Amino acid sequence: MLWEKKGAHNTELTAEAVLKKAEELGIKHIVVASNSGTSAAQYAGKGLEIVCVTHHVGYKNPGESEISPDMKESLQQKGVQVLTTTHLLAGVDRAVRVKFGGLYPAEIIASALRIFGQGAKVCVEVACMALDAGMIPYGQEVISVAGSGRGSDTACVIVPAHSNYFFDTMVKEFICMPREK
Repeated sequence: MLWEKKGAHNTELTAEAVLKKAEELGIKHIVVASNSGTSAAQYAGKGLEIVCVTHHVGYKNPGESEISPDMKESLQQKGVQVLTTTHLLAGVDRAVRVKFGGLYPAEIIASALRIFGQGAKVCVEVACMALDAGMIPYGQEVISVAGSGRGSDTACVIVPAHSNYFFDTMVKEFICMPREK
């Protein structure tokens, strides 16, 4: 499915498409990029294993988490695992660029993935992060969901690889994404 425009207004239809594809393929693990937890909450209670991947603490403001303690607790009570950690395709490379200038391998990879849209880049990134954290099974297809800012507008079926074998990651199919990049 292609959404005409990117953005949060696609979140509900993205969730419907993801749940349908998960049932069709027998996929039990969903990784959702969700800074506030709102997008991840849509998948709770559906009989699936959900991992919510947030921005790292300090992403927006030093020392602050974008997901509230109440939302995090609510998700966890519903069986959703919440992962808040350094972003795979940013981290130290971004710090070096900001401090000294230049362009570094992780940022080149991120920019190449953005050819398919911001959501596609994040889908790959968060699936690998969840695998590295041991929150999803190795070598199995999962569905990864992300967006182009707020909400969800992109989803794919992916077999993520650990970060030290990142290039073994396989995006099997896109479920939905915006035409507008």
